[in-house]
Amino acid sequence: MLDARQLEALAAVVEHGSFGAAAQALSLTLAAVSLRIKALEDTLGQRLLVRGKQVRATPAGQSLLAHVKQVRMMEADLLGGLQGTSVRKAQRWQSLSVAVNADSVASWFLPGVAPLLLKHHLLLEILIDDQDHTHDALKSGDVIGCVSTLAEPMRGCVAEPLGTMRYCCVATPAVVKRCQTPSGAVSLHKMLAQPAVIFNRKDALQDTFLAQHFGLLQPHYPRHFAPAVEAFETAIELGLGWGMVPEQHLAQRAALQADPAQTLQDLLPGATVDVALYWQHWAREAPSAQRLTEAVKATARLHLRQAQG
Repeated sequence: MLDARQLEALAAVVEHGSFGAAAQALSLTLAAVSLRIKALEDTLGQRLLVRGKQVRATPAGQSLLAHVKQVRMMEADLLGGLQGTSVRKAQRWQSLSVAVNADSVASWFLPGVAPLLLKHHLLLEILIDDQDHTHDALKSGDVIGCVSTLAEPMRGCVAEPLGTMRYCCVATPAVVKRCQTPSGAVSLHKMLAQPAVIFNRKDALQDTFLAQHFGLLQPHYPRHFAPAVEAFETAIELGLGWGMVPEQHLAQRAALQADPAQTLQDLLPGATVDVALYWQHWAREAPSAQRLTEAVKATARLHLRQAQG
């Protein structure tokens, strides 16, 4: 049987980044926290933490942290169910952590789960990462679920298909013209001479576009990096370069755009990149996490492209 106090000490050290900060948060001495961690490591026969300037969990420690978070959520749900309606209105807010790609957060994820959060007193901590990397946060135990491109369920998890986000390669009319030959055809040479606007260094959508539609692998071209959705799309509208934008965002911005010079056009009409998304989450979920999973799947069915048949 795992010792609850030892598990809380482990969670506190990782969450606060050091033994000293964990001791302060738990109102314990530094020695007491160290002894609890050592006792837990001795019981399990393996190291749970990598000591250093920034303490981090080992793979075994990550598994225990995921367990701690599950227990916390289940206890909160249990207490909420045991309390009467009048008491429940004053209950503490419960936190859920998820990892979501930036393109999904504002366009469909948040609008879809907002009613659930308000109804059930849930607080959401969103970790933003590229859709190809969000599962790292789930693997480390930092989140209870993630919007990911990983179709294969990770250990102890379920991967449920959400649908497909379609990306278009767009630019302002002036940039599009600089990428074309006199006949109006897109010149790969001219296109690669223009900068691309990229979300961050993990973003590979531009390279995927060039590989799918031009057969070009490991391309070299100038790049702007703008790691915020609004700044990223504004940079493209200002004519700084071409970039990959979800069709949902294009429809929203087209309705607001008044300057024809900043209207975004397809660089190569009909050429898109489809990204299949999955909701990866723990196989054993507390009721609050289960409700979140259902809300995510329901809103994805409304906003993302679904497989036919």
